[in-house]
Amino acid sequence: MTPHTLALTLSIGMAALTMTTATAGPAPAGAPAGTPSTRYCLRVDPITGSRLETIQCRTRADWASLEVDVDQEWAENGVRVLG
Repeated sequence: MTPHTLALTLSIGMAALTMTTATAGPAPAGAPAGTPSTRYCLRVDPITGSRLETIQCRTRADWASLEVDVDQEWAENGVRVLG
């Protein structure tokens, strides 16, 4: 592959990536709706001394007992919904 072909290929790839990101639309305002038994998985601060990402899955009631607003945290730390 010549340098010109490589540059053209990378330019097209970057343009496609930019277009995909721009048309994705705004992020949802809060966590998806669910039942009382639905578990919401959020990223939490890792254990002191660890660099591994920690994800915990709890119901809305469990998160509320820890004083965490799932709807507010979802945009930045939401990972997935179970159930």
